[in-house]
Amino acid sequence: MTSFDTSPSLNVWRALLALAVVFVMLATTGWTALRHHRETPALKASLTAWEHGSVHGQPLPDPQEAPGRLARFFASLTAEERAGLARRYPLAVGNMNGAPAELRYRANRIALGQARDVERARTHDARLSPAGQREAGRRMHRYESMLSAGRQILAFDPEGSGRAAEVFGDLGKAERISVVVPGVDTDLLTFQRTARRYAAPVGMAQSLYAAERAASPATRTAVIAWADYTSPAGLGIDSATAMRAQDGAVRLNALLRALPGRAPVSMFCHSYGSVVCGVAARGMPDRVVDIAVAASPGMRVTKAARLGTAARVWAMRDATDWVQDVPYLELGGLGHGEDPVSAAFGARVLSARDARGHAGYFEPGTDSLRNLAEIGVGAYDSVECAHNDDRCRAGLPGSSTAERA
Repeated sequence: MTSFDTSPSLNVWRALLALAVVFVMLATTGWTALRHHRETPALKASLTAWEHGSVHGQPLPDPQEAPGRLARFFASLTAEERAGLARRYPLAVGNMNGAPAELRYRANRIALGQARDVERARTHDARLSPAGQREAGRRMHRYESMLSAGRQILAFDPEGSGRAAEVFGDLGKAERISVVVPGVDTDLLTFQRTARRYAAPVGMAQSLYAAERAASPATRTAVIAWADYTSPAGLGIDSATAMRAQDGAVRLNALLRALPGRAPVSMFCHSYGSVVCGVAARGMPDRVVDIAVAASPGMRVTKAARLGTAARVWAMRDATDWVQDVPYLELGGLGHGEDPVSAAFGARVLSARDARGHAGYFEPGTDSLRNLAEIGVGAYDSVECAHNDDRCRAGLPGSSTAERA
């Protein structure tokens, strides 16, 4: 159970807000640099090897090139040459925006197999404590699960707490793409769960994918469980600031710019994930047509109009969600701004009836999931507004093929 699954004491949040001045002082003296985005040695080593590699006697392109240029590079290769690069540089290719999705899936299977073997060896490493060996065993089993037939791992980084992204559906042929952005305490070990399945990124995305197919069987959809950022660990300074969101926003927009095709994209951002989406909104490509937040502590702005995006902004919160008691303000870098379901914020407020608490928004049979699915397939005339007042549908197109109003 993660820290954001149960109601925290409001005193924690009040204390964090009271620390605003202290935090600003620490930030200006360099303390925050120690908490900045962690290095990832394994991925860095793979990218370094790529930078020294070649094909046909020519150096490989800069892995930070624009996704379109990298896509053209991979398209110029034979299938055998692409497979060879995936074998030689699995982490680099598996996380390279611009590489074909199918090649990334193949590369990440190789990287997962290598990571599994490392953790298997660590389970018998006498230098580790029993707790360390058990942790290695948990990671080994997680990698084995991610290696299951049919899984499409779009991103994978085993370093530290780890990062991952997984695709459900055919990304290349999708007519609508949905991206699920989770909140705090998300890492490789919480990427999926057996108990409380729909509180984890994989379960959220699977549930949304099934609901979208039920809502519009004729619409080809793909859903991405995107946990490819370092989320805050529990309730603390990281979760009360935009530090992790700023790093996550860069990574999120890099993914969005690299998505294949031209299908409209809808963002579904839960809890601290809505902070990530709020920070990223201004830099999102035009194909992002919807940003829907659930259980949001705020999006770092006072009004939806200040997000800097033409996308429709939706918000929902269940009546039993403790996040409603979080102070909705920003002071000295702490807090995330106005409540997204408030009239002052100006989002389209959706019904979240039966969501049950902070982590229940993707549970099958809930209004919240049905509403998210209708947005995902573009069936805007079918969404249900909060309080049954119809204001959330004002000025909306009514068909899945209609353009943004």
